[in-house]
Parts: sequence; structure tokens; C-alpha cells
Amino acid sequence: MVNPARGQPSPTGILSSGMAGGRVRIEAIAKVFTGIGGHVPAIQSVSLAVEPGEFLAIVGPSGCGKSTLLQIIAGLVQPTDGRVYLGEQDVTGQPAHMVYLFQQYSKSLLPWMNVADNVMFAFRHRVSLSRSAARDRCREYLAMVGLSDFADHYPWQLSGGMQQRVTIARALAAEPKVLLMDEPFSSVDALTRIDLQSLILDLWNERRFTAVLVTHDVDEAVFLADRVAVLSRRPAVLSEVIETGLPRPRRTIETRESPAFLSLRHRLLQHLLARPEESHAVSRGAHC
Repeated sequence: MVNPARGQPSPTGILSSGMAGGRVRIEAIAKVFTGIGGHVPAIQSVSLAVEPGEFLAIVGPSGCGKSTLLQIIAGLVQPTDGRVYLGEQDVTGQPAHMVYLFQQYSKSLLPWMNVADNVMFAFRHRVSLSRSAARDRCREYLAMVGLSDFADHYPWQLSGGMQQRVTIARALAAEPKVLLMDEPFSSVDALTRIDLQSLILDLWNERRFTAVLVTHDVDEAVFLADRVAVLSRRPAVLSEVIETGLPRPRRTIETRESPAFLSLRHRLLQHLLARPEESHAVSRGAHC
């Protein structure tokens, strides 16, 4: 599948200055849910730092608390214990300069607004712009994701992959220092998924925002990230953090076929598929 955003000249104007990624630090984050059945510990204690402009992926067994951790970073869920920092500022529960890209893109877009209005929603209440200036700004972001010709379409008139491109454009229009992504490509077909992965890498390389991705897809984590943080089974702790070390730019086919990629993939799958009694041995072996 051809990515229509590639091969176009870089947008000008507001995009030329770039986004400065922020350093994210989480300290001893813990989360316990309380319900009718009592207390359910989801995250035991996780501490982690993401450097400015870094691309970090978070993986772990299903139900281990990956999305909960991301929601805590975003301020959507309050931690039971621990703090979240952006630079030196405590932003626990206050997601300043962070944007959250949801898994269900169809529920993220406002169906009564066309594509342009959905994208402008990210900034029109924060900056004073004329309608004409706002449209010009919107067009620049739509050009980045290859949707220049669809500004007046409505979400229901677009394919799933195109809808997700709109949510990406809207996220970038907010000019975040940190982009948080919760399984953002899991609801599209395989070829569209690969195409969107390459698109987000192109945009990250150009804009250098800090990126944190939660995913169940080991191949996706290895292909996109500088480092992969591995969570244990619930209640989650940080089992290990793996440097991918793969050269950039990442190439859609060649990178995935390289011995280094396959070795990282094997290591992560071995860890994630291990039975509980085996996972501790895998983690110890990783640190030897």
C-alpha cells in the first residue's frame, strides 16, 4: 500500500519550527482498583524515564496493566501511589503538553464535524486565529498525513485507515511534547497497519516529539521503538527494558527481515509467552 504522505514536499509555516519532545519520568507508579469483590492490584510499582524525542514501546501479557499505566501518564486515571513528571514539573493527573491517541479511532472523531473541523478542534480553543488562518494551519497537518483532498469529508465517508490518519493529524495539531499511543493501529487491516506504522515513524522523525506506545504486537514494538519496556503479569512490575539498537531510518521490509530484528523479536516472544514460573528465569537471563 502506498503512503500518499510520502514523496510530498514538507509543509511550511508553523511546521518548520518543529516540536520539542519532553522528558517523561514516572516514579513508583502503583494502581489498585477497588470494587465489589475487593481490592485488585493492577500495577505494583513501575519507575521509568523516557528521554526527550525518544520512541518507547511498552509490551506485556494481556491484562497486565499496560493501558492503565499509559492512562496514568496521560492523567486519565489517578495512580494509587507514585508520581508522573514532564521535565521537572509534576503533572500527575494534569496531562500538560501530552496527547493521547486512542485505539478506537471511530469513537475519537466527532461525526458531526468534517475532517478539517475535527483537526481544528485540537487548537481553535487555545489560540486566536481567524477562520482562514485556522484552515491554513489545518491543511498543513492534513498534508502531513496525506489527506489534503479530504478536508471537507466526514469521518463516515473515510476508510478506517484514513480515519486514523485524521486522529494522527489532530494529535499533531495540538503540538504535543509527548504523544501517547494506546494500540493505535490494532483496528485496521494488516497492510494499513504497516503503512500507518511507517507514517508515524516519518512524522516522529520530522517532529521529534517524545513517543510512548502501548502494543500487543511484538513486531510493531521492535520496528518502531528505540527501547521496549516489558511489564510482568499483573500486578505489573517492570521486568526489563530492551534497547533495540536497530539503525534508522527503519525500512518497512528490510528492517523486519534483518537478523537483529528477528533476534529481538525472539527474545521478546520468549519472555511474553513464558509460563509464570518460567518468566522469572527469562528475566534473570536477560540481565546476566
